[in-house]
Amino acid sequence: MGFEGKHPATKDPEFLSTLERGMRVLKAFDEDDPEMTLSEVAVKTGLPPAVARRCLKTFLELGYVAQHERKFLLRPAVLTIGSAFLASMQIEQVVHPALQHLRDQTGDSASLAVLAGNEILYVAHVSTDRRFRLAANVGTRFPFHATSLGKAMAASLPAGERDGLLAQAPYQRFTERTVTDRAAIEERFVLIAERGYDSALDELDYGIVSVAVPIYGRERKVVAAINCSTSTTRISQDELVRTRLPLLRGAASEIEGALKRWPALEASLKP
Repeated sequence: MGFEGKHPATKDPEFLSTLERGMRVLKAFDEDDPEMTLSEVAVKTGLPPAVARRCLKTFLELGYVAQHERKFLLRPAVLTIGSAFLASMQIEQVVHPALQHLRDQTGDSASLAVLAGNEILYVAHVSTDRRFRLAANVGTRFPFHATSLGKAMAASLPAGERDGLLAQAPYQRFTERTVTDRAAIEERFVLIAERGYDSALDELDYGIVSVAVPIYGRERKVVAAINCSTSTTRISQDELVRTRLPLLRGAASEIEGALKRWPALEASLKP
């Protein structure tokens, strides 16, 4: 997936640009670029080489980055950053029981994701033993427009935020079924609003079918979405929607009830 390397627009005098640059460097390492030279990090992050070098040297001292010959790579210590969120927000207790029940009932993978810019970010995931070419795990990001999770959330956003996403069209095409232009996505949003769910077939990659419903917090504001996804060799799209949608809605209701008891988690999930 693409790297978000743009400096956020802010006039807050307490905003630490040095910290933002450091986070940009950490986030530059991914599946496509697990190891990079200093110059490669600078190019990918859009930072001057001297700034990228200071960030990397700092992370070397802190143990978050290692160096192998001329290339830098992440160390396992970076996992402590993400694991702190999972532990402090009680994801295992609040979300996983509902997702595990979905998986056990259907044999599908079940996930909860949030919107992060124009991507979805997986916060919880329960998989099956089946292997997809595009595997999803906690921390995985996909473009919102090519996923049922992303469109289920985006369609429920306030008008201003939704228009901000639509203004970024046309989007990247992954298959012949990927919805890429603004008019088509707007039509899809209307349909999602009417029926309360989205289903995607071969939109992110061929052979994957999914159905997703939004998760609402207080004041009916969307905070996340959950889905069931599986292989098209197992089930048709119509059958998936017919059989999984009632189960998904039940799981969504269960999670929404749990969020009322964990307001800090709801606040952390909001777009």
